Amino acid sequence: MVSVVGLAGLLVIVLLNSALTALMTRFFRVRLKTRWGGFVYSVLLCPFAMFVVFMLFAVLGFGAGLGLSNVAAVALTILIPLALGMTFDYVWMPSPDEVDLPTSTN
Repeated sequence: MVSVVGLAGLLVIVLLNSALTALMTRFFRVRLKTRWGGFVYSVLLCPFAMFVVFMLFAVLGFGAGLGLSNVAAVALTILIPLALGMTFDYVWMPSPDEVDLPTSTN
């Protein structure tokens, strides 16, 4: 039987992984000068960081007792947040080239 605490723990993992992906994607887009570099690094490195977060929270007991298979757990905690985080950065946030930064006083 699915518990409310288990669902809340799963939601925490999904939201945290989505935020982590959005931040990492923004960092790669700002720091890399190529057009595809940010996307490639995001697709390759974000799942690794999300897996580490997923394992840390799984050890702590977040999302336990849901009866999910391994494939469903990976899809819910890594693939969906990857898509959400990257979509948030690429669609909602302005491009790093469009953001005006203040000039330094030095």
